[in-house]
Amino acid sequence: MFLRRLSRTLVEFSKANVTLAALVIFLIFSVIVLPRQSAAVDAYSGSSGSPDLSLFYSPNDLYHMVEQYGSAGRDAYVHARFSFDLVFPIIYTLFLATAISWILGIITPEASPWRMLNLVPIPGMLFDFFENTTASIVISRYPALSPIFANLAPVFTFLKWAFVGGSFLILFISGFASLFTHKKN
Repeated sequence: MFLRRLSRTLVEFSKANVTLAALVIFLIFSVIVLPRQSAAVDAYSGSSGSPDLSLFYSPNDLYHMVEQYGSAGRDAYVHARFSFDLVFPIIYTLFLATAISWILGIITPEASPWRMLNLVPIPGMLFDFFENTTASIVISRYPALSPIFANLAPVFTFLKWAFVGGSFLILFISGFASLFTHKKN
């Protein structure tokens, strides 16, 4: 099965040095790039918020945000989704997938179905890309309405956060479990 093979490949790939490198890249990006991106979002969104940072919002909320951005803000949003926000999901997914894989590779037997939890970050990244695409279509077409994409964007945003948040939860729990568990060979 493809997913089992992918999971196994991730575990084999995710040695301590690879996981550490992914962590360093994630931290550097989080410390240097994210604050700049956050300041840019604040500059054009004001108090209206951003779909990317919301957990729940409606299509009407999305259109309200889009209206508040103004023309320059809409251009900045779309540009960010197809530059910064193409790279960041790959970075956080690389970190989460390698960290979870490395820890589960240590604390679970090779045939354990628990190892497949290392795949949870991947749908988070895909839903992030779907969110960026649908929100960008709505924003770039404004003031024309895009009801299908306006309805899909909030769903993709919620699913992104569910999988990304779930991945961090898996990482935390497996890391905590690693303090008390040793793999049985």
